[in-house]
Amino acid sequence: MSFKRIIFWAHLVVGVAFGLVILLMSATGVVLTYERQIISYMESRAVEKPADAQLLSVDELATAVLANGGQPGNSLVLPRQVGAPATLSVSRRENHLLNPYTGERIDNAAEGTKSFFGTVTALHRWFALTGESRSLGRAVTGAANLGFLFILVSGIYLWWPKKWTWRIVKLNLLFRRNLPTAKARDYNWHHVFGIWSLVPLFAVVVSGVVISYPWASNIVAAVFGPVSPAATGQAASEERQGQNRAQGEAVSLQAIAETLKQAEPDWQTLSVKLPNGQAARVVMTVDTGNGTQLSRQTTYTVSRVSGEVLGVSGAEDQPAGRRARVFLRFLHTGEVYGFIGQTLAGLASLASVFLFYTGFALAYRRLIQPLFRRRAQQA
Repeated sequence: MSFKRIIFWAHLVVGVAFGLVILLMSATGVVLTYERQIISYMESRAVEKPADAQLLSVDELATAVLANGGQPGNSLVLPRQVGAPATLSVSRRENHLLNPYTGERIDNAAEGTKSFFGTVTALHRWFALTGESRSLGRAVTGAANLGFLFILVSGIYLWWPKKWTWRIVKLNLLFRRNLPTAKARDYNWHHVFGIWSLVPLFAVVVSGVVISYPWASNIVAAVFGPVSPAATGQAASEERQGQNRAQGEAVSLQAIAETLKQAEPDWQTLSVKLPNGQAARVVMTVDTGNGTQLSRQTTYTVSRVSGEVLGVSGAEDQPAGRRARVFLRFLHTGEVYGFIGQTLAGLASLASVFLFYTGFALAYRRLIQPLFRRRAQQA
């Protein structure tokens, strides 16, 4: 048996073995394509504007948050959209929506929508299993993701033409009409969907492998370095500069925020790390992207005495390992490339649904139909 024949049968066996799992992950991936935008829209509808109310200033909102249980060091995230809810970020997993007109928490906003996407995400990651069974679900989806990577690599190897001519390439690059059989149609579709979705699918699957397996994550760490930043004296130096000037009335958070908005006219969110009452400086992060793109986030340390910018840091100041991990995490959903990236990831997931259908149809004709023919002949 030739090497190419071995790869063909391995491609077919892995596809049949993991096909249903890959179909589930692909279908749920399509549903999750615009999760962020849909939840954001539903949350914005939960804001109730009192009659004749005005938006609170940053200082008023910060005061309201601290009075209602917020702590210095928590982040207050302000959106660009007028009237959209602000967010109190306590930790990566604990966030609370705030009414921008009153500062009050908005509980249960978009609860049904979040529950729906939470269920779809659980199906996508571990078949929505619970308890100890969740580990088994993770193991199966992780193995299917790794198997899908083999299917993509072996598929491009099997397709690779011996001689590159447009006449040969277009046979599998474009949909063909009036094919003589359903098998010929499925064969053509399998190649077309596979070729056009190869690059985004490869990105989605490779990043999924890194998310699924510690050894893959360790490879990223070995190549790019650790995730946590090394300690530096910059923050302490800035703190001393601020403390030495800490006399007189503090510059308002609103004034500092307006200055940074003018400096970053394309801002989408402004995150304020809540200072304590005596803090001589404040840290604000301006995000000109969708919240997943480190390269579009800039952090400013500003004196509350003079309004002077004491320090600026961006993605290049983050450890390479952390940048790589965040990039791969949101490469999986396409969000690292914004709306276009999300759309491509969603279309690639949809294409893999057709790859499942055409691949199983071809496998059925090769493996199962001959058995029925033999039985019919013997009868």
